[in-house]
Parts: sequence; structure tokens; C-alpha cells
Amino acid sequence: MRAVIQRVSQANVVVDENTTGKIKKGFVVLLGVEEDDDEKDVIYMAEKIVNLRIFEDENEKMNFSLLDIKGEILVVSQFTLLGDCRKGRRPNFMNAAHPEKANELYIKFVKKCKEFKLNVQTGVFQADMKVNLCNDGPVTMIIDSKKNF
Repeated sequence: MRAVIQRVSQANVVVDENTTGKIKKGFVVLLGVEEDDDEKDVIYMAEKIVNLRIFEDENEKMNFSLLDIKGEILVVSQFTLLGDCRKGRRPNFMNAAHPEKANELYIKFVKKCKEFKLNVQTGVFQADMKVNLCNDGPVTMIIDSKKNF
């Protein structure tokens, strides 16, 4: 499972001109699911992300987590994060999970994040989405449950 986390001051996602998710201060999480991912990956990613200390304290040090600031999360499924661009000019998506599995683990990830009593908003799985955000910092992190980087 791979995620791009962007610290934002606000964000929303629009599908067919309808806002499906909207947050204030928190994270936009773009989430890609690999074929060999399972519940352990879901738990690892959710716990890692909500506890990631990338919000500044009074000394301007990245010391606070999403839980500390009672931030919000906008989770957007994005299989293109699994695109392998090392060979050729067209990304290879062979490692991306099939839609049924990807959606199942995406839903489990959202539920796990909600267990932390945070406001969790989402996009629409497999929809053409427009994600609007104001990256705060900018601060962007990449996390991989297989710890490939």
C-alpha cells in the first residue's frame, strides 16, 4: 500500500460537479493499493498516517500529529501511485490491486482512520475526481507499507 500525504489548510474533492468530501486543516491522503496488500497493510498505514508528526509546535518544529491537532483527513483512491515508470514511456500498473480488492482495502483504511475519532472524508472509488487543495508548507510525504523507500 502506498500513500502520498499532503499537509493542507483546506481541501475538497468534486465528482460530477458535486463535492463528495471537504476538510479544513489536516491531510489529503492519496492511497494506492497493491495486489499483495492485506489488513496488516491497512493497519500499518492508518496508524502511521494519523500519528505522523508533521504539524508544527509553538517552536516551529514538526512535533504534532493529526491526532494532536484534531485534524481532518480526505482520502482519495489513486491506483496510479503504483505505476512503474522505470521502463519505457508508459507506466506499468501490474502491481496495482484489481478494483474489487482495492476498493475493499480502501474502505477498510477509511474505517480504520475513523476509529481514531477523526473527521474522515472521501472521494468516490474509480470516479473521475477533481481534487482541490491548499498544501500547507508545502509538506508532502510518501509512505509505503512494504517500506520500499
